[in-house]
Amino acid sequence: MRRTPRASQGAGSSYKNLREEPPDHGIGRSRGGLSTKIHQLVDGNGLPLVTLITPGQAGDSPMFLPLMAQLRVGRDVGRPRTRPDSVRADKAYSSRAIRGHLRSRGIRAVIPEPDDQKGHRKRRGSRGGRPVELDADDYKNRNVIERRYCHIKQWRGLATRYDKHAVVYRAAVVLNAVLAWTKTLSDTP
Repeated sequence: MRRTPRASQGAGSSYKNLREEPPDHGIGRSRGGLSTKIHQLVDGNGLPLVTLITPGQAGDSPMFLPLMAQLRVGRDVGRPRTRPDSVRADKAYSSRAIRGHLRSRGIRAVIPEPDDQKGHRKRRGSRGGRPVELDADDYKNRNVIERRYCHIKQWRGLATRYDKHAVVYRAAVVLNAVLAWTKTLSDTP
């Protein structure tokens, strides 16, 4: 009778190609190694409204439309609100597609134009279109999302991802969001 080595009795990975991570794990290679990105929409007070998880190498701007599609803000009466008055975002979200989407829905975009896009527009001359309008005072309030990420990173399990599956990691991010919302509802400081 031939004995099977101990490592093949469940101790090893069941994946054949260990260099490729399954898509449901939400882990991707970025500059710092394997990582995960948290994408969030927050309200003006920094309270999260929508949360998505993607692999670390994924860009920010492709996730904008899925984030906006999931936005639902309850009202006292009637259907939930799906259209904010304005969207504040950094230069990563400055694209014609995103600006066109916001314009078509009547949402004011407070997104600065990156230098390379300014150069492309100026090089095209009158065909390049008008310069992007930016409300500098409103853009100063964009740090609300950065403060939200600081609150997330205070949890060690979220700052350094220990979970194998993205569903579990996202659940921890959502739990963090629920706790942020309950702090606003409590009557004690």
